[in-house]
Amino acid sequence: MAAQVAEGVADLKLDDANSKPANGATPNGENADHDDSDNDDNEADDGAPEAGEGAAKKKKKRKPRKKKKAGAGNASDAKVQTAPPRVPIANLFPGDAYPEGEICEYRDENAFRTTSEEKRHLDRMNNDFLTEYRKAAEIHRQVRQWAQKWIKPGMSLTEIAEGIEDSVRALTGHQGLEEGDAQIAGMGFPTGLSINHCAAHYTPNAGNKMVLNYEDVMKVDFGVHVNGRILDSAFTLTFDPVYDNLVNACKDATNAGIKEAGIDVRMSDIGAAIQEVMESYECEIKGTTYPVKCIRNLNGHSIGHYTIHGGKTVPIVKSTDQTKMEEGETYAIETFGSTGKGYVRDDMETSHYARRADAPKVALRVSSAKTLLASITKNFGTLPFCRRYLDRLGHDKYLLGLNNLVSAGIVEAYPPLCDVKGSYTAQSEHTFLLRPNVKEVVSRGDDY
Repeated sequence: MAAQVAEGVADLKLDDANSKPANGATPNGENADHDDSDNDDNEADDGAPEAGEGAAKKKKKRKPRKKKKAGAGNASDAKVQTAPPRVPIANLFPGDAYPEGEICEYRDENAFRTTSEEKRHLDRMNNDFLTEYRKAAEIHRQVRQWAQKWIKPGMSLTEIAEGIEDSVRALTGHQGLEEGDAQIAGMGFPTGLSINHCAAHYTPNAGNKMVLNYEDVMKVDFGVHVNGRILDSAFTLTFDPVYDNLVNACKDATNAGIKEAGIDVRMSDIGAAIQEVMESYECEIKGTTYPVKCIRNLNGHSIGHYTIHGGKTVPIVKSTDQTKMEEGETYAIETFGSTGKGYVRDDMETSHYARRADAPKVALRVSSAKTLLASITKNFGTLPFCRRYLDRLGHDKYLLGLNNLVSAGIVEAYPPLCDVKGSYTAQSEHTFLLRPNVKEVVSRGDDY
């Protein structure tokens, strides 16, 4: 989820259970691999009387085959994920032994950390923290890898968003419909599906009829949290190869930022490394060549406990920011490339909101605002939410109350962020942990 600067104000293979049931069983329960042989045996039995020991042996051979056919198990028994993902991730990794992310050793003056017994001891004290982040990362990986294959032109944005969110909730084992359930585990923030010149913070509200087209560039940005440990990662989905350079510019720029990042590294140095890579690309669209620009007023950010924007920003252009990254912090490096001006402004209908942790104590005069605030606090806390989530909880006619909470400074609104119309924007994002002895890119996967 993008952070905007003040001047503008992560692999199990999926088992396609829908295409072929387990053990080759056909939809009516017959075994496609053995139907012909069974029929032949039956015809032979009908055409000749059974004789002696040989016939008995023949019958015994058929019994194990029938038993195997009837015993086709479900995907969770086989320890593989379904498509769409519905098997809770805890069922696939007994003992909470989730895969670690990409491990990067510290360099230069921090190289000692890799072998320091003191730093390794500090790292071992963070077992619960690491387990929660790795669990969230594995859920993100499995859902996004399925989504990349599943999403096709012609699908509505609502269908795409709900497909991703239903999968995340199923894998965490928390549907978010009971009081406080969404704060235990589930969506870290609403699924962003920002298209073309819209760079971030767009998700469909109720009644949205927008459809994904072949020529669109869609940023898919969603978060997964486990006990408030938020995994923030995004990718850009395209179908037309004409946008490949734009997409690759963001991927390479994000990787350059991750490589540069580390304990005691200045934000200005990370921004410079990102900009150098991003702006080395150009993209030809419909006969016109566009330089790829960094969207200079969008940033990466630190991540806090139950707080998606943790207080520090990571620029994606050269800056004078001398703030340093510190041991124990969590960051999302996200880069945005554009064929437009490289600057975004608020536009379109707002869908993203979050209760402010530092909200002032204000007397609310609108009764619906009081009721809504109580529900937001119980169900989301400081986690971002969207209007669809309020609809899902059964709230009705809540816009007056919601706008009242925003105007009172209790809830923050995050409108969609857009470059000039006619331009195209792309995004790439990973979450990493600055552990005492190594840097771990927890959201890394085979896909990106």
